[in-house]
Amino acid sequence: MTQHHSNTSSTPDDADVHDVVARVLSRTGTALASTAAQHERETGYGQGADDGALEREARAARRRVAGLSTELEDVSEVEYRQVRLEKVVLVGLELPRSPAPSGGAPGASAPQAHDSQDAGTSLRELAALAETAGSEVLDALIQRRDHPDPATYLGSGKAHELADVVAAAGADTVIVDGELAPSQRRALEDVVGVKVVDRTALILDIFAQHAKSREGKAQVELAQLEYLLPRLRGWGESMSRQAGGRVAAGQGIGSRGPGETKIELDRRRIRQRMARLRREIRAMAPSRETKRGSRRRGAIPSVAIAGYTNAGKSSLMNRLTGAGLMVEDALFATLDPTVRRAETSEGRAYTLTDTVGFVRNLPHELIEAFRSTLEEVAGADLVLHVVDAAHPDPLSQVAAVRTVLSEIPGALDVPELIVLNKVDLADAVTLAALRTGLPDAVTVSARTGEGIEELRARIEQMLPHPQVGIDVVVPYSRGDLVSRVHAEGEIDTVDYVETGTRIVARVGAALAAEIEGVATGAAVG
Repeated sequence: MTQHHSNTSSTPDDADVHDVVARVLSRTGTALASTAAQHERETGYGQGADDGALEREARAARRRVAGLSTELEDVSEVEYRQVRLEKVVLVGLELPRSPAPSGGAPGASAPQAHDSQDAGTSLRELAALAETAGSEVLDALIQRRDHPDPATYLGSGKAHELADVVAAAGADTVIVDGELAPSQRRALEDVVGVKVVDRTALILDIFAQHAKSREGKAQVELAQLEYLLPRLRGWGESMSRQAGGRVAAGQGIGSRGPGETKIELDRRRIRQRMARLRREIRAMAPSRETKRGSRRRGAIPSVAIAGYTNAGKSSLMNRLTGAGLMVEDALFATLDPTVRRAETSEGRAYTLTDTVGFVRNLPHELIEAFRSTLEEVAGADLVLHVVDAAHPDPLSQVAAVRTVLSEIPGALDVPELIVLNKVDLADAVTLAALRTGLPDAVTVSARTGEGIEELRARIEQMLPHPQVGIDVVVPYSRGDLVSRVHAEGEIDTVDYVETGTRIVARVGAALAAEIEGVATGAAVG
């Protein structure tokens, strides 16, 4: 028994683990302190208030339901798009924050080194991910270990205990809060007797459900294939040889093949499909670059909204621009970036881009596949880093987002403004601590509008300002240039004289050169 639990002799430690599991099971629906659904029930906010209502309705039509049989004769016309809820058991490890000192007594240092609060927060997040993917969480199990078991992730004793829990609960899937090696997944499946998936596979499944655009679907499929390739498993005929040039057993004409096993053939087809998807994604990139370049040529500043999943990024964008984006109390509700126009108090235009949310331990396959989308952040003039102030551990969310951004060249060089959202739900003590730890942050509530005007002012202050000063008379026939100065520049004075509109302002270099040329030509004429 000591092999599967490093603290079997310590009753308080076992009690801590059971407390964590109890908190996970009791709070699965509000694991991230998300509030969109609560607000809709309490105030009606969001019901028909935005164009995203249609998308929410479409997703609700595919909602998985409990007790629905998958037998064809039991599925009514109304239910045919609904899928039976998978019944899952969650598994997590409570690992030490830092390695135990060498030569010390492991039993003495383990209680101080392990962090049950972090393990509980991570498992509650896993529960929310599982529910977003369409599962019903029946039970959870946490083991305290110094490192994952190389064979079965859990120790062998705890793996058999998990098998008993799965059988008692009637679960059909085990979800592990970590990334499993192919051998670990196979060994754990052999013990528990049901399907085992890890955190990466779960996140990929959610992305596959929510992708809408052609580029988004291609990116998700590429990530899934990269994950699948080393995890192909063959049974029976899958390992048989596809006959080569010299055919054994007298098969003769018509049976000659490439001499591969079926699993090798599958791998080759997957690699070919991955290569095609990469070409398609590269072919889509110029369109995105063209749109981004046109905004650059127009000297329109760009602001990217980034942050942890379900932090309220889309709600904040709706509040700032009236965009009407879909808002849902679910993880990774937004996958495809959306660009909307906004204006400063002086009428100067800038763009706001809503990006895909991040999560701790975001699969590397997704970061690579969504690189073209995430480059919207690196190409911005300002990043609004939205943080869920009502989350149990918001600082860990900040760290997770910055970890992902560090993998995108140039993203960490962009000026960052921390936005603490959902302050109407945050605990006063937690909020005070956040303001101390993040003194330059702006506190807002996208639902109530609290702090939004202060946020607008901070955005206006941090946007890059045009540097080229002009004092010209623009002919009345070129009102389009005057309009561009209002949209892209900062105007000091505007006077209307006999020959045209006299403007004293600061604009971008390209617009300044164009205006100077027109003004000079008019003066000469």
